[in-house]
Amino acid sequence: MSPVAPTTARFISFEGIDGAGKSTHIEALGERLRQRGADVVHTREPGGTELAESLRELILHRSMDSLTEALLVFAGRRDHLQRVIEPALATGKTVLCDRFTDASFAYQGGGRGMDLAVLGTLEHWVQGTRQPDLTLWFDLDPAIAAQRRAAAREADRFEQQDLEFFTRVRAGYAARAASAPQRFARIDAGLSVPEVAAQIHELLEARGW
Repeated sequence: MSPVAPTTARFISFEGIDGAGKSTHIEALGERLRQRGADVVHTREPGGTELAESLRELILHRSMDSLTEALLVFAGRRDHLQRVIEPALATGKTVLCDRFTDASFAYQGGGRGMDLAVLGTLEHWVQGTRQPDLTLWFDLDPAIAAQRRAAAREADRFEQQDLEFFTRVRAGYAARAASAPQRFARIDAGLSVPEVAAQIHELLEARGW
């Protein structure tokens, strides 16, 4: 395959419940795209800027209601878009983002049970029509994800939620994927790391990326 032109801007988000393993594959994908000539920016949500990272600490570790949580997430997202994502795309860079707005619909909408219309209004206010060019959804049985999380790290406020919460989050992701099938690509995250990597490789090869 011929290299990607350095001016080809792409926005790729990585989504999935905690423990699905998406973060493992971000760096590998970044290296793959660099080898094809892309200038790659790695970032995450909540976070990505000094302000958004400070909000991340509150979101992950302080008790709050679902609306407050959503407002903080979208406030961080606005700053992230203005300071990192939009400037990078405007200069032809490829942005790899560990979570974006789909996570709000899955976690605050599916998990917390927030009104999706409220989230849709916030989405419109904060980002207009901006969406990722591709969303890799790392889909995994919540019970398996829970086992992985328990073996990997100390749980934050989200990771402490019960299995039913993550079942709702997974359903939230499925609904979001169904609403945007041209953007979403489901990755079977229950497979081994090499097998998951192979799925991503085949997907991008098919797109000529």
